[in-house]
Amino acid sequence: MLVSANVSERQSEPPDIGVSVVILALGRASAEETGATDVAATRSDHDARPALWIPLVRRIKQPFLGDWALPGGNLQSGVSLEDAARSALESTTQLRPRYLEQLYTFGDPSRSHGGLPMVSIVYWALIATTETTQLTSGENVRWFPTSDLPTLAFDHDEIIDYALTRVRNKVEYTDLATRLVGDTFTLSQLREVHEAITGTTLDPANFRRKMLASGMLEPTGTQLSNGKHRPAMLYRYVAHESPHQAHKRQPHHKGPLGNIMRE
Repeated sequence: MLVSANVSERQSEPPDIGVSVVILALGRASAEETGATDVAATRSDHDARPALWIPLVRRIKQPFLGDWALPGGNLQSGVSLEDAARSALESTTQLRPRYLEQLYTFGDPSRSHGGLPMVSIVYWALIATTETTQLTSGENVRWFPTSDLPTLAFDHDEIIDYALTRVRNKVEYTDLATRLVGDTFTLSQLREVHEAITGTTLDPANFRRKMLASGMLEPTGTQLSNGKHRPAMLYRYVAHESPHQAHKRQPHHKGPLGNIMRE
């Protein structure tokens, strides 16, 4: 009875609110077989398919002692949500990515597992190739390919799935890929980002035709030398206005009754 009362009391208390971060970096899948945990080192294996990697933290207390979890922490007085997310990210990877966005708030009552109700405000970060030359693992921090994750604490597997779905949806119609490959890139580099995000192998010729016909890219006028292969053209995304911005910019005139009319 005492245990039941304690559980009931905890569940009636205000929820514990924290911040977690899903961090995604571009690597290659060969390390899934070798057990390597250095994301940057996997990029030298050009025969392996591109893959997204994520850092996880081993829990050192209950619940889920010894299981892997997303980096995060409790909110502190006087610290903004984004600063709390960046602090959790920096303490894990020692990186400060350019791209950090609030993903979703997870607060299902079942995620507390009988303890204090928990609400997690989740951010996601994309780490560019130029930012990942020194990514390493520590005693309780390890990088995993998203296609081969260990058993995760709480509902963190659902959180990661949600983040990956968001990335897959956004990469088709935004410049999201530049967060992983940089502001300028070859079509081959861009294709590898799409392959890593979607988990599929894309035909190079078809991908090239699709991207060049999309109107989303423009050549920079410079080329990238690539060993024995001929130099490849560098591209960048074209800045597009949203339909709302374009509508506001349209010229207008007064109608016959003096109303402001859009052309």
